[in-house]
Amino acid sequence: MADGQKILVTGAAGYLGSILCEHLLDAGHSVTAVDSFAHGIPSLAHLCANTHFDMLRADVRDTAAMKPLYAAHDTIIPLAALVGAPLCDREPEAAAAVNRTAIETMLTLLSKDQRILMPITNSGYGIGAKDGYCTEESPLNPISLYGRTKVEAEAAVLSRGNAISFRLATVFGMAPRMRLDLLVNDFVHRAVTDRSIVLFEAHFRRNYIHVRDVARAFLHGIEKFDALRDNVFNVGLSDANLTKLELCERIKEQVPALQILEAPVGEDPDKRDYLVSNAKIEATGYAPAFSLEKGIAELIMGYRMISAKRYSNV
Repeated sequence: MADGQKILVTGAAGYLGSILCEHLLDAGHSVTAVDSFAHGIPSLAHLCANTHFDMLRADVRDTAAMKPLYAAHDTIIPLAALVGAPLCDREPEAAAAVNRTAIETMLTLLSKDQRILMPITNSGYGIGAKDGYCTEESPLNPISLYGRTKVEAEAAVLSRGNAISFRLATVFGMAPRMRLDLLVNDFVHRAVTDRSIVLFEAHFRRNYIHVRDVARAFLHGIEKFDALRDNVFNVGLSDANLTKLELCERIKEQVPALQILEAPVGEDPDKRDYLVSNAKIEATGYAPAFSLEKGIAELIMGYRMISAKRYSNV
């Protein structure tokens, strides 16, 4: 069943979805994209000429609209979500409805044979051990509403079974539906436009992954589903467990004029701080193809096109 599947992607017009749909089509699958298109950005326009692609405007909270769509597909990739702590804090009821309740409703509508590939955030680890790595067996300690809703959705999906969950590192890279609020994307944008970055709690650590490598992880899950099913996998760059200061230093290598300033007072509202192990998915044969350095160079080029901050989730 690995080839030529009928795949439903919700939230398909978003940052990850606009890249993932392209990769799925290139791999020979038929893709139905569903999105509310709330941002008004035609991020799937480049796929409309593909005869194996269909696109529908719908809201995942609309059970009547979603029920026949779920039934018509082999594999479901539920990307639809309010993404990021600031947005979820601003719209808590919508965050709970889209990120958790819509997933729980979806599970009641699927047959046991339908497959789910679920993305969540590795922010569920919250504040990790001081010197140890967070593995898939580490306790989850989400410190934001966003993290909590995604962790709860993951638990529901895994309890149902016939699913894979990917816990994604902080994603970076250019995409048709661009986001400037993601940390690497934001810092590179500040570097090329302001030539300065002010860091709060510069020692906080994160892991990072290119958006196209996330798409490749989903393809890996589809191709090896029987071997990987009912498992959780961290997806990140193993050589990019970096503090925010170290990330800025990597950016400065390509933007030498960048001034890095550490604020003596103030706090980062996003308190995540952890090291993440990606050894489990690497042991299955998956390896990222895009380094952090490649991503920084790509973003520097991409920002020649972007002059306004309309590309964020906040």
